[in-house]
Amino acid sequence: MIQLGKEVEQVLQLPSDERLRALKRIIPKKTVQAILRKARSRQRHCKRLPGWFVCWFVISMGLYFRDDYCQVYRWLNSKGHAPGRSTLCMARQSLGVAPMRLLHLEVVRLLAHLDTPGAFYRDMRLMAIDGFVLNLPDRPHLERVFGRPKSGRAAGAFPQARVLGLCEVGTHVIWRHLIKPIRCGETTMADTLLRHLQKDMLLMWDRGFLSYANLAQVIERQGHLLARIKKNLIFKPLKTFADGSYLSKMYRTSYDRDHDRNGIPVRIMKYTFHDPGRPGSGKEHRLLTTLLQPSKDPAKTLIELYHQRWEIELAIDELKTHQQDQRQVLRSETPAGVIQEIEGLLLAHYVVRAVMAEAAQTEQMDPRGLSFTATLKILRCRLPNCPRSPQPLQEWYERLLAEVAEQKLPPRRDRVNPRVVKRKMSKWAKKRAIHYNYSQPTKNFRQSINMLN
Repeated sequence: MIQLGKEVEQVLQLPSDERLRALKRIIPKKTVQAILRKARSRQRHCKRLPGWFVCWFVISMGLYFRDDYCQVYRWLNSKGHAPGRSTLCMARQSLGVAPMRLLHLEVVRLLAHLDTPGAFYRDMRLMAIDGFVLNLPDRPHLERVFGRPKSGRAAGAFPQARVLGLCEVGTHVIWRHLIKPIRCGETTMADTLLRHLQKDMLLMWDRGFLSYANLAQVIERQGHLLARIKKNLIFKPLKTFADGSYLSKMYRTSYDRDHDRNGIPVRIMKYTFHDPGRPGSGKEHRLLTTLLQPSKDPAKTLIELYHQRWEIELAIDELKTHQQDQRQVLRSETPAGVIQEIEGLLLAHYVVRAVMAEAAQTEQMDPRGLSFTATLKILRCRLPNCPRSPQPLQEWYERLLAEVAEQKLPPRRDRVNPRVVKRKMSKWAKKRAIHYNYSQPTKNFRQSINMLN
């Protein structure tokens, strides 16, 4: 995976005041510099804030999410005074969005090997696609660009950006992603993201993503699909198999179905649960797959396999709940800054997951068996103490991996939890347009006092 010897020489070339030099094993400095040249990013004439350092600053914002700009800088540089917040903001602005996007495409890779537990099914890499939203600062210009969610009661509390991710199930690595305004639907965005699908990938998605165009694109990429089906979609049985599944076709329109034109062969599995304590018990469920041979892929095996799609939900929870420390909104207040910060947040998630994958490989265990939260805390504590010389660095990193490998999770229990919230409504009045530019006092407190007889 991550080769230590190759990166030790690069570590020696780093500035003496740089403290996250161990993470350059995952995202090397030379790679960052090459990306900056490719993106033709404007360089600030500030020796303390070169372009490669600002890239790592944006990534570190995702690692130390609750810390302010100056504290994040201190995690990176222990010597001297931290630049002012405005200086760091200008450095981010001069960096732009393109270097972070190109860096993600260059650095983030699939980490699972054929011997990684739970990452493959019959030599097919398990992948999942799903989306999530991130709250942005409540600013009018961010609302104009990204939009605000709306409901029957009122508009949402914050503008939101939508992120759609293609995740490696076995390692929780969000391999490829798209960032769009909230008004863009996940199904529409999936068309672009599916272009990254590779041969012999088994993709799983929820029922909202299924469409003729998306299915055709999966077939074109020589991948395979395992997906839920909406109730209103019609699939006529053409041939019934011994395992209870049946062969059918998916058509673009009902006219094509009536005339059996341009149909894509699929296999349908209908099932239910006979367990009163399990959600969906007694209800009909349907799965669609492009794996058409029941002898190789029995229906019950695929039904059980599909529930690994939930791993992408856990990856999103890692990013939104634990990595963000339950902070409600991002800190960036410009559209370009929002996209840049999201790219850094995803790169920081990859850094944590890459360390976990290497630690799991040393123990020959499933990377999902390690605690993301514990690993994140270990990195936050240990990275500032990273030594400079190569031999102590190697020993330090080996101790880091050993400590991460100890953070084993207990076996997952076969349990369910209702998707509910404790507090839905608020007693406070809804924020309206008149509250954004609220009138301010014209006198100080004492001058405004008027005594009454």
